[in-house]
Amino acid sequence: MTTTETAGGSAAAFRDRADRFSAALDRAGGHHDAPTPCEGWTVADVVDHVIDTERDFLARHGLTVPAPSGDDPAARWRAHARAMAVVLTDDVAARTYDGFFGPTTIGATMADFYGWDLEIHAWDVAVAAGASYEVPDADALSALADGWGPALHSEGICGPPVSVPDDASASDRLLGRLGRDPHWGPDSGA
Repeated sequence: MTTTETAGGSAAAFRDRADRFSAALDRAGGHHDAPTPCEGWTVADVVDHVIDTERDFLARHGLTVPAPSGDDPAARWRAHARAMAVVLTDDVAARTYDGFFGPTTIGATMADFYGWDLEIHAWDVAVAAGASYEVPDADALSALADGWGPALHSEGICGPPVSVPDDASASDRLLGRLGRDPHWGPDSGA
């Protein structure tokens, strides 16, 4: 079973990662139509992706998170994050199920897969607006990715690795591993 250990448990770890995604959206300002390093996706598309995948996962476990409404992606994300905080209680987080890699909990999956996704997409939305962003806990996130083996580069997960210099930061090494050019920018043509 994979888990993120924090003082508050996996639900708190997910909320921390959701807060960092919120901060990255703040860095993106109103650039919701800006292209991101995710080919063909704008900032708004990334926001819709994280909302939809989280809602779908919880729905498969009989948990309903209402769909946020409105035209502002950042406002939709914040409404979703508030709804997630209500649904993802410690009791819900502790529920076990048989996951892709074996027995786990809803909380571990939310923290270590969906929260992981938020950390990486936080970089995507920040750099889409030309802001710099270092992925926090990059070494820990890389260790989580180790456990996924070849599934990491499955269709729709991560692209092929991008080479980075040997002396690259932990954040840049992680991004390269996940198929992202750490030097991507909105005008880089990358």
